[in-house]
This record gives sequence, C-alpha cells and structure tokens, in this order.
Amino acid sequence: MKTKSEEMEKTSAIENILARKSVRAYTPKPVEKGKVDLLVKAAMAAPTAVNKQPWAFIVIDDRAVLDKLAEELPYAKMTAQAPMAIVVCGDLSKSLHGEEDQYWMLDCSAASENLLLAAESMGLGAVWTAVYPETERMAKVRTVLSLPGHIVPFNLIPIGYPQHKEEAKDKFKEENIHYNKW
Repeated sequence: MKTKSEEMEKTSAIENILARKSVRAYTPKPVEKGKVDLLVKAAMAAPTAVNKQPWAFIVIDDRAVLDKLAEELPYAKMTAQAPMAIVVCGDLSKSLHGEEDQYWMLDCSAASENLLLAAESMGLGAVWTAVYPETERMAKVRTVLSLPGHIVPFNLIPIGYPQHKEEAKDKFKEENIHYNKW
C-alpha cells in the first residue's frame, strides 16, 4: 500500500508532465545558478543506451551569444529575449557505436525532455528549438559556439521566467491508442 506522500509525489509528477508547455516570452529576470545546475542535473538523469551518456550541455547566459544565436536560427528568435539557453549536444566520442551511431539522438531527446520537465517544475518557461538534423542550423551553432567536430548541436532550449501565464495543450487523442494489434 502506498503512503499518502508517495501518492502525492506520483500525482505531482503526472501533473508536472501534463502542465509542460512551450514558453517563448520571458521576463528579464536571470535564472538562478542553483536552478541552472538542477536543470542540467535533471537532463543528465535521463536514460541512455548502455548508459553511454553521449551528451554535453552548453549553458549560455552571455547576452551577445544569445543574441547571435537568435539572429542565426530562424525558429529561435525568442532567444534574444531569454535570459539564458541550454544547447543539448551529442558527443559522438561517447556514443554507443562511435560516429555512425544513431542512439545519441534518442539519448539527447530523453535528456531534453527531462530538462523541459524540470524547468516546468521550477516555474521556468522553456521551449525546444531544433538544430539537428538541419545542416545549415548545425553549422551556424557550431560556429557561434566554437564546437569541436565530434560535438553535434542537437537543440537549443531558451529558458527564463514566463512573461505570461500560459496553459498547456491537451494533446490526448484516444484514436492514437491501439491495444494488442493495429
């Protein structure tokens, strides 16, 4: 039998998952270092193929770098307003089968979702903006951040305190569920 505390934690986790939304407008308030550390720690708690952890995280709070990324990336314009961003990268030197491996993308996706859920739980707003697999976007991020060749920029996640209260979308669709066969 579960304790009331265990039941509340389970409810809180589900509520947090269902409350997650993409936030694209932020206040200028900086995100505290302790929260930034917790975001990255949560990201690194994600599962990975054979526990290879083929990721690296670039925390950006330099206004000039944020503005340059906003200028270079067509779907990350909100970065010009965000007090910070985290670029989730795949580290091909740590991937399951080296450079030809594709599992790093799955691992970075899991880490990114953990990061987004952690942001939601801390009252922060965040949005996943794709970099990979767009060759031009990857090249621009590589240049702006001086990435070595074995590091692949996967996404850019602008983060900050939401400027407005936003509601999560209900994405549940029963027609997408199949039992035992199609």
